[in-house]
Amino acid sequence: MDRGQAHTLEAITAAMILVSSLVFALQVTAVTPLTGSTSSQHIENQQAAVAEGLLATAEENGTLTPTLLHWNDSAGTWHNATQDGYVQGAPPTAFGATLADALSDRGVAFDLTMHYVDAAGNRRSRAIVDLGEPSDHATSATRLVTLEDDDRLRTQGGSVSGTTLKNASYVVDDTVAEQNLYAVVEVELVVWRI
Repeated sequence: MDRGQAHTLEAITAAMILVSSLVFALQVTAVTPLTGSTSSQHIENQQAAVAEGLLATAEENGTLTPTLLHWNDSAGTWHNATQDGYVQGAPPTAFGATLADALSDRGVAFDLTMHYVDAAGNRRSRAIVDLGEPSDHATSATRLVTLEDDDRLRTQGGSVSGTTLKNASYVVDDTVAEQNLYAVVEVELVVWRI
């Protein structure tokens, strides 16, 4: 009989230790909306697909390059933007309107950056849209865009101006020696949920 009571007491003590361990583990683990989970990974995958789709569509329908050419030559930045790019929202272009509809209106922040190689061969970056610091769960998509010497800058209203890239003080210098090829730039769209 004494042996049965000892085993019972031992089982109760083990159960209490196990329950105490679980309670302690739950108290020290913080579960927040940003805690990684299968659903947040799914959202990140969705956002990456949306970013890729937006860039691919803009390239296909011809709205990506005009956004890059929406350059104010005298101010040395994009029309109505700060030196840090557009910090209040999307650029006032057709591609900018698409970004606003697909991302901003759905609670998704984004940065749009142009990467290029300067005359010395160094990789440089210039923000087109800078809406803040991306979260740890941000995703991105990139697209290469070829700019030509005779591509014309856009006016503030978006129409074609008389200034070609070859004659402009554009963010990227003419780095390609080949005839009519100005530069190849990489456009990166980074998206994250607010």
